[in-house]
Amino acid sequence: MTLQAILAPLFAQVFLTFALLIWTGRMRLLAVRTRSVRAGEVSLGERNWPPPAQQAANAFANQFEIPVLFYVLVGLALATRKADLVFVVMAWIFVATRFAHAGIYVTTNHVPYRFQAFLVGTLVLLAMWIVFAVRILAVPLGV
Repeated sequence: MTLQAILAPLFAQVFLTFALLIWTGRMRLLAVRTRSVRAGEVSLGERNWPPPAQQAANAFANQFEIPVLFYVLVGLALATRKADLVFVVMAWIFVATRFAHAGIYVTTNHVPYRFQAFLVGTLVLLAMWIVFAVRILAVPLGV
């Protein structure tokens, strides 16, 4: 696989994270401007934001949980040259589920759908790690 093909899903995941950061800022600024919340009510990190602002913040924070394992795996797969077409397809599926999860979070926030997106993505990532581990442990790196 080419470097671009391997890194493209990672770049998409990074783009999602920055997009959610910007969306969170926009929703928080809107909440302050419309006086839905006063700055003093949230100045120490209290979760007194109106639901749309808190949903955006939660969706952003989620990008530093399970996706961290994705970032590590992509780096390891590159370093060990174990990223192939199967890896890239699974990576795109994982990233698609992260986009779905975030999209649900910042819109309807329908928990059953949000959980389904989370579960599918997490299971795909687990499968990626299992495939990677088998490939590493089954064949010595020097061979």
